[in-house]
Amino acid sequence: MGLVSSSRLPTSRAIGPSCIPFLAFLSVSVFLLYKADLYIAYSKRGLRRYQARPYMHSPVFYDIEPRVITNGTFNRLFEISWGEDHANILEDGELLTLSLDRRSGSGLRSKNEYLFGKIDMQLKLIKGNSAGTVTAYYLSSEGDFHDEIDFEFLGNTSGDPYTLSTNVYSQGKGEREQQFFLWFDPTVDFHTYTIIWNPRRILFYVDDTPIREFTNNEAIGVPFLNTQPMRLHSSIWNAEEWATRGGLVKTDWSRAPFIASYKNFSVDACIWSPSRGSSCRSNSTTRPWYREKLNTAATRKLKWAQKYHRVYNYCTDKWRFPKGVGPECKLT
Repeated sequence: MGLVSSSRLPTSRAIGPSCIPFLAFLSVSVFLLYKADLYIAYSKRGLRRYQARPYMHSPVFYDIEPRVITNGTFNRLFEISWGEDHANILEDGELLTLSLDRRSGSGLRSKNEYLFGKIDMQLKLIKGNSAGTVTAYYLSSEGDFHDEIDFEFLGNTSGDPYTLSTNVYSQGKGEREQQFFLWFDPTVDFHTYTIIWNPRRILFYVDDTPIREFTNNEAIGVPFLNTQPMRLHSSIWNAEEWATRGGLVKTDWSRAPFIASYKNFSVDACIWSPSRGSSCRSNSTTRPWYREKLNTAATRKLKWAQKYHRVYNYCTDKWRFPKGVGPECKLT
């Protein structure tokens, strides 16, 4: 094979001396633009442009959509609030167990506070004779005039149905219990318990079935839960004085430890920050739960649950409330 003629060799792409002044000019320009941007960022105009504006400590809204956390780990989103040695976080933070014995129960709470949202948790309740125990799953604010949305599972003797007690506190006033016998055994498998809380109503769901609706009746003087951010709590504790058949059946400690299990926590909510307020735009969030109400099919399910599985309704308890029940009862 012969040598290749020099006329056929590729032309060199090296930068010639004539390009050096242009590259130097380009580098200096980029550097000066960078310095100018830093100056603007720290100037009076720049502070208004780049820094977050101040927020009040009352329920205000800024322009960020609600943050969605699905299947968040218990390690990352919760903290053990009491009975730490009776709580176990397993399976890489996706499974939580709380236990109760004669010495102590246990509880946890969310690290975030929420002001409206949709919250799901799957629970598997205490097996066998759980009389005298209460497993609670609820939203609550703090203080004497606190707000609260309750799921409480009242223990039973073996073979009896679990009692699910729901309650709503607004500005410290509760006594709004509705109780249900569940139509399945909640100790065999996990079931989903959902709270939907928006400015118009609170909905309680068991799996896909709505069991209770508490609507905003501020127009007739009933305080609604729309100003106090709340954390999600759960706990297991001894309430043998009242939990099972009004306290007639006591806790059988020979069956301890009593264990409740949690998984698949999911929250789509307006996260509250004391310094920034709520993470939702006022009256303009696109999340379905923010304006959710029961459609015809859901209303039919609600009526079924209340007709066949509700065993107590405070609105009909004239013995307990001889002076009359709350004005909201007249609307239901």
